[in-house]
Amino acid sequence: MTAYSEQRLVPHLPENLYHLVGDVHAYPEFLPWCLAARVREQDERKMVADLMIGFRLYRERFTSYVDFYPETLKLHVRYAEGPFKHLENSWHFQPHPSGCLIDFSVDFEFRSRLFQSVMESLFSEAVMRMVKAFESRADTLYPRVAE
Repeated sequence: MTAYSEQRLVPHLPENLYHLVGDVHAYPEFLPWCLAARVREQDERKMVADLMIGFRLYRERFTSYVDFYPETLKLHVRYAEGPFKHLENSWHFQPHPSGCLIDFSVDFEFRSRLFQSVMESLFSEAVMRMVKAFESRADTLYPRVAE
């Protein structure tokens, strides 16, 4: 299993970042390797969503359950079906004088050992690109918090 966690300070309001990460429909517009997104069902507290990811010739669809906790600005994602054995990630957006402290973690394991070993070698770069994509999207959509 591969795991990663990070805390990052960004100059945006926590509520805006919470909504940005929860807006799965928009992922193909800015998130690397996300080719398509479909929300099967959603209400204020939960979502079932399909993502199509692709890299070169590889394309896979997977389904996740997303739990929303608006009162604490947390999101928790659990794997439902697709190429993974296990996938779980969480986001927590905490107010900070300079904007928002993001606490992010992910752990996953692919069913295919070959693909797991390939992804482990690329994982750090992939996560950095995805985090940067969320930050750039926030810069495009929301004003920065005055420092």
